Amino acid sequence: MGDTTEREVLLTGIGGQGIQLAARTLALAAIRDGREVMVFGVYGGVMRGGNTDATVVIGDGPLWTPPTVDEAWSAIAMHHEYWADVRARLRPGGVAVVDTGIFRGDPAGGDVTIVGLEATTIATDLGNAMGGSMVALGAFASATGLVTLDALLGAAAEVLPPYRAAHAEANATCLRAGYEHVTAPVATAWPAGAAAR
Repeated sequence: MGDTTEREVLLTGIGGQGIQLAARTLALAAIRDGREVMVFGVYGGVMRGGNTDATVVIGDGPLWTPPTVDEAWSAIAMHHEYWADVRARLRPGGVAVVDTGIFRGDPAGGDVTIVGLEATTIATDLGNAMGGSMVALGAFASATGLVTLDALLGAAAEVLPPYRAAHAEANATCLRAGYEHVTAPVATAWPAGAAAR
């Protein structure tokens, strides 16, 4: 399997929160940073209000882990409804960004570092009520160093279809706000010497 360092990210929420867009943005940002990436998205039975999950696996070399994983290094949780399964799959020492503006109950950190922020509230205050997942993604990048802010901003401009290109700048604003919300890294995604190719 080589010396590849792999980082798995579980994203969870309900339909309409932008989970799949956040996963694609993260994946494209990692590619822009020179990493290897696999993505797997799961949609619930309805467009809005049902569960939506995604897994992104990012490596500093060839990937061996399929994008459906039993355990993961990190997570982004936009809603409490499907959090229990995601929390159970996080390895000790992992990190999770949680939208505390929507999340009900205690995310129960324990052996996982929880980074809480009111992502949807921040996005709404910025005039982009649907941008909560972008705020959370920016905070996640700042908390972990998994991808660079420049790569995220470039991905935000590239990932949207042409008919939604007008939303790219609003999403970039949300990414920046989330990134700036976390003032210091809480986890290190890449070991020293694991530079992107």
